[in-house]
Amino acid sequence: MIPIRDTTPSRNVPVVNTALIGINVLVFMYELALGPDLDRALYIYGLVPARYTVDHLAAYFSFGQQAFSFLSFMFLHGGFLHLLGNMWSLYIFGDNVEDHLGPLRYLVFYLLCGLTSGFSHLLVNPHSNVPTIGASGAIAGVMGAYFLLYPNARILTLIPIFIFPWFVEIPAYFFLGLWFVLQLLNAAGSHGAISGVAWWAHVGGFVFGMVFLKVFTLLPSTGMTDRMRKVTARRRTHRLQIIRPTAAEADPNLYGTIIISPYEALVGTRKLVNVPGSGLQRRVIRVNVPPGVSGGQVLRLKGMGKTMPDGGRGDLLLKVIVQ
Repeated sequence: MIPIRDTTPSRNVPVVNTALIGINVLVFMYELALGPDLDRALYIYGLVPARYTVDHLAAYFSFGQQAFSFLSFMFLHGGFLHLLGNMWSLYIFGDNVEDHLGPLRYLVFYLLCGLTSGFSHLLVNPHSNVPTIGASGAIAGVMGAYFLLYPNARILTLIPIFIFPWFVEIPAYFFLGLWFVLQLLNAAGSHGAISGVAWWAHVGGFVFGMVFLKVFTLLPSTGMTDRMRKVTARRRTHRLQIIRPTAAEADPNLYGTIIISPYEALVGTRKLVNVPGSGLQRRVIRVNVPPGVSGGQVLRLKGMGKTMPDGGRGDLLLKVIVQ
C-alpha cells in the first residue's frame, strides 16, 4: 500500500515540517558528496548501539560525539528510495500534526520521537555494530500522533494489483493500525537479531508519539503558538477536494459542500472537486467560486447531478463553507 495523500487539510503552512524535509534532503546531498568516506561518516554520525555498550568501542568517542549521534542519525539515509519513502510519509502526515501542536511544539515533538525511537532500538539490539540511520522512527511518532488525532481521516492509497494501479480511500485508523501491526510482527520475528531495518525503532517511535501527543496536549500554552499561527495561516484551501454528495431517491439533484478560506471568498478561486460515482468510477469537476461569495451560499453546477430514467440530468448543489 502506497499512501498518496490524506483528506484532512491543514489550516496553517507547515513551516517546520517543510524545513525538516529540506534538511533531510540537504544532508542526503552531502552524503552523496562524501564518496568513499561515506561509510566512515555513517559509523560516526549514525546510531551504533555497540558504541555505547562495548567498552573498547566507546573509548574511541567523546561524550559529545556519543550524544550527537542520537540527533544526527535521524537525518541520514541509506539511499534515494529510503529518503523518498520517509519524506513522502512525513509530507502526508506531518502537516496535520504540526497544525495541531503548533510549529515549536511540533519541532520538539519530532526530535523527541526520533530520540526515543533510537533508544528503543538500542535497548533491543545493545551489541549491534551496524549503524542505524533514517528518519523512520521520528516519522513513526508523527504517524502515532496522527492515529490519535485524525482516526476518521481517509488516506488515498495506491494498491498495485499486478500491473494495474488501484486507488482506494482507506480510513486512517485502519491504514496506520495495519502499518503498526506489520512493524510489530516484523520486530517480534527478528528476535533482536541484527537486520537492515530497525523494526523496534519504528514500534518505539509510534508508541512514544502517542504518549508525547498526550503530554504536549496537557502542557499549558505560552501564547507563542497562537502568534505563529497568525503568521502561518493558509490563505487558500487545497485545490483538489473530495466530496461525497447526498440526494433523496426521487431527487435528481446531488448535494455537497465545498470549503474555501476567507481570502478565497473575497477574491474568488477555482477548485477541482472529486465526486465518487458508482463502483470505482470518479468524476473530477472544475468549480469556479466567484469573488464576494459568502458562507452558506449555494453554487449550482448544472447537469452534474444524477441521470434520470428519462435521460435528463439533475444539478450538483455545493454549499460554500468558509473556514
